[in-house]
Amino acid sequence: MRAIMFAASLSTHRLDRMAIGLSGLCLVHCLASSVIVAVLASGGALLGNEMIHEGGLLVAMLLGGLSLVMGARQHGFMMPGAIGGLGIGVMGGALALPHNGEEVIATMCGVGIVALAHKLNLIAGD
Repeated sequence: MRAIMFAASLSTHRLDRMAIGLSGLCLVHCLASSVIVAVLASGGALLGNEMIHEGGLLVAMLLGGLSLVMGARQHGFMMPGAIGGLGIGVMGGALALPHNGEEVIATMCGVGIVALAHKLNLIAGD
């Protein structure tokens, strides 16, 4: 209940900006994980942990869904939400790929699509 009240007090612009920031952090995580796994095999245990990936996807789904749905209600355009859903789907599908670089590329593509959706949501709200 508190989370819903907190989310209702946030503007769509703030949520979209937070989601874009989260997308950036995800990209940094993906790149850093790949480099660390390639250089130090022990670093992969921490950054390659499935809980980080699943938790990140959950946060992206919640934050993305909330801000994109709120945006669609405010400005009436469904395209940002549809594009965001596609990006989150790509990110979710990446979890099923082998951890050999394919997952990183797919995740980064999904993150980019989600960030684009939030940017479109911001533009539509102006």
